[in-house]
Amino acid sequence: MNGLHRRPAHRDESEALAGSGKGYAVIDFETTGLFSKSSHRVIEVAVVHVDEKGRITGRWDTLINPGRDLGRQDIHRIRAADVMQAPTFEQVAPQLIELISGRVLVAHNARFDTGFLLAELDRLDYEAELGLEVLCTMQLAREFLPGSGRKLSDCCAAYDIPLVDAHRALADAVATAKLLGAYIAEAPDAPGWARSVADAAALPWPPFQGEASEWVSRDDVAPAGPVKAASWLDRITVKLPEFAGPAEQLDYLALLDLALLDRELSTHEAQALVQLAEDLGIGRATCAALHERYFDDLVQLAWADMVLTEAEITDLVTVAQLLGLPAAAVATAMVAPPVAGTVKVAVASPERFALTVGDIVVLTGEMLRPRADWHAELTQHGYMPGAGVTKKSRLVVAADPDSLSGKARKARDYGIPVVSEAGLSSLLRRS
Repeated sequence: MNGLHRRPAHRDESEALAGSGKGYAVIDFETTGLFSKSSHRVIEVAVVHVDEKGRITGRWDTLINPGRDLGRQDIHRIRAADVMQAPTFEQVAPQLIELISGRVLVAHNARFDTGFLLAELDRLDYEAELGLEVLCTMQLAREFLPGSGRKLSDCCAAYDIPLVDAHRALADAVATAKLLGAYIAEAPDAPGWARSVADAAALPWPPFQGEASEWVSRDDVAPAGPVKAASWLDRITVKLPEFAGPAEQLDYLALLDLALLDRELSTHEAQALVQLAEDLGIGRATCAALHERYFDDLVQLAWADMVLTEAEITDLVTVAQLLGLPAAAVATAMVAPPVAGTVKVAVASPERFALTVGDIVVLTGEMLRPRADWHAELTQHGYMPGAGVTKKSRLVVAADPDSLSGKARKARDYGIPVVSEAGLSSLLRRS
């Protein structure tokens, strides 16, 4: 039967390692890139158990924190904020090994998935010689679907198997499991099925000796979208009494200004604001008042020419929502001051962030726009594209503002703002 390949077996006398019953373990990985032997890593795994008759008997999935940027986020749709609280591969390994031990590994394009599995296990110094009994549903399509496409969607369509939410590990694994079931149903007596199951059962994997962590599915994380004000404001302590003075309040406003540069509030930025409020001794009520003050300053700046443009209205609404301000505050902001001379910028506000000629701007992650284009535009504005992050860097631009890349982590350590591509575009327009 095509689609089967093996590595040398590691045999163990203990039958307890054979896993929960015979059958198949369908696996699917979402990754930061295509090359398992490079720096690319697994960021999501799903396992679906299928019995010898092709019936699904269990399913599991989790996000994985790779400790680096997430690659083509437009494809897998996983945000850095999603994986910040997810386990590492090392923490996933104990349960993952248990789920696949003693079972036939099945995947669509199995070379890709088993390549990443073995690469991740090699990084953990897990048994170098493992028995692998593998079936590839893409290769098996040559026998069961001659002449059809090799993509998972093509094979599933041939059997009317729904493939919803593609490039989510669990969705792809379930579809692959159903495709395997369709193959088995077409040739239930083919000797290859029983032989593969028996061989896998005879080659259980040793358990992974490590500290396991609870798996975190995509369903367990907050849906995509901006950070909601209530989700982080409520984490700021109610302090009574508090001892923060004007200097501490200006420090908080300065960080708030950096956090809102791109009119987005990343999870990292929200956490930094909560931590700073705690460090400075600022309570929740004062933070709320500072947010109102920050917004009032923006309103005064917007009305400085006595004209409120559509872009300025959109900007004010966005900031108000990020700061958790009531709708009444936005409505008041839309009303023009009675006299032009009454519009003044608040005197006790921190200096606002602005790029100046010669500033170093560093890009990180898989950008939507080619980096060469960004570098050309930065150079045109008089800024210097930087290769690495140093204390001289002025700004870091990430495909995802919550990026876990080394550049983004170093920028946060140095207090350098990290903004999105949209944030960079906004800053360039303002400059």
